[in-house]
Amino acid sequence: MNKRLVHGNETTYFVISVIYSIFVYFILLISIIGIPYLLLILLVSFIINGLFIANIRNNGVKVTEKQFPKIAHRTREIANNMGLIKVPDVFIIQSGGLLNAFATKFFGRNFVVLYSDIVEIIEQGNDEELEFIIAHELAHVKRRHVTKNTLLLPAMYTPFLGKAYSRACEYTCDRMAAIYTGNINASINALMILASGKYLYDQVNLEEYISQQRMEGGFFIWLSHITSTHPPLPHRIQKMKHISDAPEFYGFSTNDFRKEPIA
Repeated sequence: MNKRLVHGNETTYFVISVIYSIFVYFILLISIIGIPYLLLILLVSFIINGLFIANIRNNGVKVTEKQFPKIAHRTREIANNMGLIKVPDVFIIQSGGLLNAFATKFFGRNFVVLYSDIVEIIEQGNDEELEFIIAHELAHVKRRHVTKNTLLLPAMYTPFLGKAYSRACEYTCDRMAAIYTGNINASINALMILASGKYLYDQVNLEEYISQQRMEGGFFIWLSHITSTHPPLPHRIQKMKHISDAPEFYGFSTNDFRKEPIA
């Protein structure tokens, strides 16, 4: 994989998180009451995650060759192009109107979960936008973010540090999804759908939306940013535009964003 697709802050915050987490684990291990607390935290996290995944498997619709075959086929193609040894299981769950998706893992088994309302964007002809969202979650699997987050629990639960690492991971996955799907416009549209919904996104003035972030400021705007796991959507969209405007920064020699996805 092209290392330029990995956001620089991801590497930086990962190293800091590793050092910090090792230090915390060491302190817990040498303390008298630290080990029981550590084991309890791990056990509770394991049980909660197990129940959460079980609920998805019990109630969600699994994407297969017979169930949403077009999504299954494209997911397999993108996963293979990314070099994933095994294609994650994909489930669709009812979301109550929420537009979202996420990647998770349990007992070495990777899952991509799509909220039903985000899948419904294909009804408006937004197949490639859905592909970007799926590719973004597959990129989390490729980068082993879920596994790393589990191993770095002390850092992930530390204010600011875990959130900063998470935001950097999101930038990385946006880059990878845009490159591996090969459609920068669809990538931007997908993020706009997350911002304004599946019916209004194409009515939003893109430049005005991006500049909005520069005009809005203040302490609570800053605090909201640094305590969030995801960067503000205008920032993410601006980064997508940068791929198109400066492809050489990401290792491409052409001034035009590649029209075909990476194979």
